[in-house]
Amino acid sequence: VKALATMPSLDELRAKLVGMIATPATRIAQIVNAPAASVARVIGAYARKDEAA
Repeated sequence: VKALATMPSLDELRAKLVGMIATPATRIAQIVNAPAASVARVIGAYARKDEAA
């Protein structure tokens, strides 16, 4: 009975499961977007350099 009393609720378990699934997807999205963001920053730097000259 004590073990059952300390178990998380079904909603808590669902929230943990969703969090475990969503975290890797978020990391993958960040990794995929990082190179594009880097390229955009480089192009922006070149554009600012040309405007200053």
